[in-house]
This record gives sequence, structure tokens and C-alpha cells, in this order.
Amino acid sequence: MKSQSITDFLASSLPLIDVRSPGEFSVGHIPGAVNIPLFDDEERAIVGTTYKQESQEAAIRIGLKIAGENMAKYMEAIDALNAEAVRLHCWRGGMRSESMAWLFDKLVSQTYVLEGGYKSYRQAVHNYFEKPLNLAILTGNTGSGKTRILHELKEQGQQVIDLEGLANHQGSSFGYQKSTGQPTTEQFQNNLFEAFSRLDPTKPIWLEDESFCIGHACMPEELFQQMQESPRYLVNVPLDRRLENILEDYSRIGPKKLIAATRGITKKLGKTQAELAETLINEGSLKEAAAILLAYYDKRYSKSLDKYREKIVATLEMENESDGEISARLIEAVTAPPPLRACQPEP
Repeated sequence: MKSQSITDFLASSLPLIDVRSPGEFSVGHIPGAVNIPLFDDEERAIVGTTYKQESQEAAIRIGLKIAGENMAKYMEAIDALNAEAVRLHCWRGGMRSESMAWLFDKLVSQTYVLEGGYKSYRQAVHNYFEKPLNLAILTGNTGSGKTRILHELKEQGQQVIDLEGLANHQGSSFGYQKSTGQPTTEQFQNNLFEAFSRLDPTKPIWLEDESFCIGHACMPEELFQQMQESPRYLVNVPLDRRLENILEDYSRIGPKKLIAATRGITKKLGKTQAELAETLINEGSLKEAAAILLAYYDKRYSKSLDKYREKIVATLEMENESDGEISARLIEAVTAPPPLRACQPEP
């Protein structure tokens, strides 16, 4: 068994084993980790209760008894990895990881244990986003096709983080209807860290302008703060084209979900407008319903844009350009040198 710093641990490509309970693992884990728990959730609760109500020694004894009964299960799990060496961690790099490392050392040539455990990994996530990042924020009204533009930017060699993709949510009442289930906030942040760590921090990293929470998954506060201070690239897309994008994106989810999404914003939209939109959806007049909803979202976006207007470094007026042409113009804008400022006379 060898201890490793968080830097060396994450740099390795060896199989990664998380020995925490399934419940802990489901809340958040290092992407790519395999869960081989020392205790399942019920067993962990028994050990914890024994520790609180009796003593540490009693908890260790019952823990050893449970682990002994599970020994064959642990061995089968490590054999299934077919690895000569492995990495593993628990919560704080304590008894659970030491116990499993002792066993795994009998089955593989080397076991590397993360110093400080998963807790040190979570600290590394927050530390990473405290460092200055070269962010480029793509912004524009609802229906501007920003996600498609981001994908095209990636196709053209740009560095892109798809926040909505990682959150599995499109960031609105309507986006919720398309979601198949979101990661926890903790896992979303871990996935973001994993995605960012693959990129070159000296080059621009494109992100879509988003709220702090996308659905129920919230990004690290340090990242969100940097996004607020980063340059924005505004795409102005005509209303008709935005309506087409909305219909293409949401018409497939069916009237039932569209109505549910509309009801989700009734208080903000207003009862009269919400009922009208619902009637239009039932009648199959989706474009007219979308126009009502876009008017609401445009008003919200306008208020948001006022807060960050000074951060807009380029505004692209879009007409009939393809996503590829829009992306090419954005790349040109992000690589252009900043405009020269006129020299001010000395007082």
C-alpha cells in the first residue's frame, strides 16, 4: 500500500475504487470510480450507531465481523477488474481505505491510497475553480440555438463545456420536461471538474450563459462568480428563427409535457397568458403558443442582460447564417485583440 497526493492520484490511469457505502457514492464520486464498499448502507449505519452508543472499540469489532463475512465478495469484485494495480479511497483516508488496501495488496501488485480521501478530492474541486479561468460566455435570447452553436464551436476545434449537457437539464420549466434525471449537485460539480481538467487553461473555454443552478444541480460558487466577471459574446437571432428553433427543440415532447411546463411558470407568466398558451397547445398551434412564452422569456433575459451589458465584448447580428458560420464569427471575435483605448491627457 502506498499513499498518493491528490495530484498524483488523479494523474494515474489505474482502476479507481471507492470503498465508501453505496449511499455516499450515489451522492457524489470521482468520475470513473467503481464502488466496492467495505460496508453497505445498513452495515455502515450499524457500525456508526455502535460507535456513538457504545465505543470505538465495539464499533471496530463489529466492523471486523461484517468485513470478515464479506471477504469473498470483496475478492470477487477486485478479481473482476483484472488489474495488476489499483487506486482506492474512502471519505478521509482512514480505517476503511486502510482495511481494504490491506486486502487488495494480497490480490494485486500495488494499491495506491488517496491521502485525505474523497474529502481531499472535493477540496481540489473547489480549489481548481478558484484559479483564474479563460472563460468566454456565449449569451443570447431563448431560442437562439446557443447549445447547437457550442457544439459547432467544438467541431471547429474550440474548447467547450456543455453545462446543460452535464446537468442533463436545459435550465427552464420546459427543460425539466426533457430531462431524464439529473446528477446531484455534488456529482455535477465533480463532472465539471473532470471536464475542465482535460482542457488547456491558457486557451478560451466556451460556456453558455447560465443561472447558478441548472434545474436542481448547482455549479461551484467559484465557477459561477468567474462566469459573471468573464467576457460575453452576444448573438442576436431574429424572432422567427428563434421560434423555429424552439419548435424543433420542444415539439417532440408532446402537448402533455408542454402544458405541464407552461403551468410551471403560470405565476410569472400571468394566468391569462398561461391559459391562452395552454389553449393554443391543445389546438396544435404551437408556434403561436411559443410566441407567448418567448415574450415572457425575452423580458426576463432583458433584465438579466442589463446587469452584464458592460461585459459584452462582441455582438453578432444573425440573419440567415448557418451554425458553422456563426461559430466562425465567434472564433474570430474571441481571438481578436482587444480594442486600443484612447490615451488620456495627463492632468
